[in-house]
Amino acid sequence: MLWGAHTGSLELRTEGGEIRLRATFPYGRETVLAERIGSGRERREMIAARAFADRIGRGEDVHFLAGHDFNKPLASRSAGSLTLTETDDALAIDATISADMGQVSYVRDFLTAHAAGLVRGLSPGFRVRPGGETVEERDGAILRTIRAADLIEISAVTKPAYPQAQIEARDWAFLPEVKRANLICHHNRWR
Repeated sequence: MLWGAHTGSLELRTEGGEIRLRATFPYGRETVLAERIGSGRERREMIAARAFADRIGRGEDVHFLAGHDFNKPLASRSAGSLTLTETDDALAIDATISADMGQVSYVRDFLTAHAAGLVRGLSPGFRVRPGGETVEERDGAILRTIRAADLIEISAVTKPAYPQAQIEARDWAFLPEVKRANLICHHNRWR
């Protein structure tokens, strides 16, 4: 599973005891995932428009989590508390946290951290579908473009990789270089 993220503002509203969250993950924006170090090349990534369309279109379950932790679910499609809408510009997330869930300690922790301005990023966890990515050299950097991936979860995070995402709350590497360097990091731990 891959993780990527954006920062922005999370919109929270309380209605009848429920908390409603809105978030946007924009498509078509490049981000730098690894700076140029020594003689290495900068690594960039971009998620293409509607990259998550297949699984979303089939209505499969996706979870909205606190910090990529499946032990800290905030909402899910199967529970009827998460709606995902794709356009050519972005993936829109609408989540509802029930009044009962609002009493759970990690949910209170998440809401308090957000109110303090500490949790502003949005990060999707996904698996790239076979043939769903391209890796190319562009302007002396390596650019990975995700064109088709299965969205498993989307999380509210403190330190996102993509600076453009907004919450109204990834592995990749040029494979020969990863094998050569034998790197293990959060960007490639799910491969």
